[in-house]
Formats: sequence, C-alpha cells, structure tokens
Amino acid sequence: MSALAYEARGPASDQAMGRWHRRSRLIRRLRVILPAMIGVIVIGLAGVIIYNSLAGGPAVPEESDAPIRLVNPRFMGRDADGRSFVITANSAVRDQVDYQRVMLDRPAMVVDGEGLSPMRLSAQSGVFHEGSGMLQLQGDVSLNDQNATFDTGSAVFDTATGVLEGEGLITGAGPLGEIRAKSYGVYDKGERMVFRGGVSGTITPKAPR
Repeated sequence: MSALAYEARGPASDQAMGRWHRRSRLIRRLRVILPAMIGVIVIGLAGVIIYNSLAGGPAVPEESDAPIRLVNPRFMGRDADGRSFVITANSAVRDQVDYQRVMLDRPAMVVDGEGLSPMRLSAQSGVFHEGSGMLQLQGDVSLNDQNATFDTGSAVFDTATGVLEGEGLITGAGPLGEIRAKSYGVYDKGERMVFRGGVSGTITPKAPR
C-alpha cells in the first residue's frame, strides 16, 4: 500500500522539481543579464556626459530679461509749436535699467514733414528718451532743410520745445554762403540759427536781378 502511494506521488514531485530547476536557471541568468544591462546603461550615460562636455554642452537658453530689440522702429509726436516729428532707425534696443531710454542705430528724423520747409536730421547712432522727449545724435550728424545743409559731430533735439542745439564743430552752407563754428542752436521753428565760438565763413553775394 505504501509503495503504491509513493509511486502515485512520484510524477507530481518530478514536475515540482522540474519547475524549481527552471526557476533556478532563470534566476541564474537574470543574475548575469541584469548587472550587464546596468553596466551598459552606466557606460551610455558616461558617454553622453563626456560628449556634452567636449561639445560645449547644450545651448544656454536666452535669458528672459534680455534687451528688447526693435527692428525699423518709429516714434512720432508733435512739439510745443504743433510741428510733427518722426524718428526712425535701422534698429533700436531699450535700456534694461531705464525702459524709457532707447539706443538707436542709424537714426533719422524729420521735423514738420508736412510743412513748407521740413528739417531732416540723420546720424550714425543716437539715444531717444521717451519720457523727456530728448533725442541725442552722435557721429556724422547731418542737418538740412530746403535752404541749408550742415554737418556736425553731435546734436540734441528737444521734441517738446522744438529746439536743436549742439556742441562741436559745425560746417555748412546756406543762402548767404559757407559758415563754420564751434557750437550752434536752431530756434523759432527753424527760422533762427545761432552760431557761437570761432565763427567764420564766406558770404556769397546775391546776383543782381
């Protein structure tokens, strides 16, 4: 009786033993495969870090507080006498500290463009203070209207009062001839131009009628 019982239990025991052996083989394989996979991942990460270090790393994103750049800006208004003015430039950058301060590249200005004798200004660079309305021009400043043309190194135009002034050598030619001076000012809607300091020039007499 006991022998029959032993033989009845034999196949089930063999199956259990077979499953145990298969699990043992799987565990042994996993013990080899898992460390190998971890090693491959570590090597891959190290390779990425080394590559980024040699390539200079990823591009740094542009800071959110970078200067505001304007392309072909245009500022318009009127002075105290009602004359319109338009300020343009190739490009402009707002000051990060003073938002009302705008640096201009190749600025140009037209005053009283709708009038009989509009005044035009141009320069290499400039700064426009939107709060005060002051326009500062630097480098190869050119001033002209239909009657005269002048060249100087710097100029300051007050868009509130319509007054243009400058310190530095100015040369030009008008209806009466050529003139040189160390400083100048344009007043009364452009009707009066005052020269100061080392003023010299050549007067060209008008031809008789």
